[in-house]
Amino acid sequence: MISRRSLVASAALAPLLSAAKKKVPVGIELYSVRDQLKADLAGTVKQVAKLGYEVVEFYSPYFDWTPAQAKDVRKLLDDLGIKALSTHNSARVYDPANLDKAIELNQIIGSKIIVMASSGGAKALDAWKGVAEKLGRGSEKLKSAGMRAGYHNHELEFKPVEGTRPMEIIAKNTPKEVVLQLDVGTCIDAGSDPIAWIKANPGRIASMHCKDWAPMDSAKHADKGYKVLFGEGVTPWKKLFAAAEKTGGIECYLIEQEGSRFDPFDTAKRCLDNYRKMRG
Repeated sequence: MISRRSLVASAALAPLLSAAKKKVPVGIELYSVRDQLKADLAGTVKQVAKLGYEVVEFYSPYFDWTPAQAKDVRKLLDDLGIKALSTHNSARVYDPANLDKAIELNQIIGSKIIVMASSGGAKALDAWKGVAEKLGRGSEKLKSAGMRAGYHNHELEFKPVEGTRPMEIIAKNTPKEVVLQLDVGTCIDAGSDPIAWIKANPGRIASMHCKDWAPMDSAKHADKGYKVLFGEGVTPWKKLFAAAEKTGGIECYLIEQEGSRFDPFDTAKRCLDNYRKMRG
């Protein structure tokens, strides 16, 4: 017999168990298969979907599409049952003359986050504040379109300028709804702690580039730097996933690879296999 107390306890635990089982989709930043994508967009997207990726992130060349081309891509995604939740962009996309086109293309393919992936050459702190202001203005326009702005870090953003890391300037001077898309490998390469960064910016890490890293002088890694396969570098992925899901507000993981000793599709498969072993 099940007691009343047990039923009450089970009912109380149900939301927690449901949250614990919440699925975060895993995708691929298509820069990982850039040469294949350039040669055959449809075939490349079909291949990564076949490997088991649920999401794709198109990078800056997509901006040259026409709306008709974007509609063809959306049909392809829908037919394959995968999504494009965000795009990876140069700083120029946030120029007033370009943002309307970016919004149109992103809306067609179903993307909700337009990520700025370059500062456009900022060096001094005042220039980084200018980048933050540009993101803030873009965020207001995107909000009215039901979308969000985002910023993607490289090593540069985590290397102090006048004693302050540029990513701190970006985070402090942009609205809370601006996504801080965390590139894990470059954060670690710059000497920063990605877990500490997530905890310092709760709810803002909706998207993460799962790029691993290994020291160039490492004797234990077959590949070095960003060429190490996902899960085979120095990143504490399980702790990172826990922080992203408990604190960061993660909505999607995106595996990114800058090449390895294997061909790009084999690399993409191996990275996804490693992800599934770690994350489940």
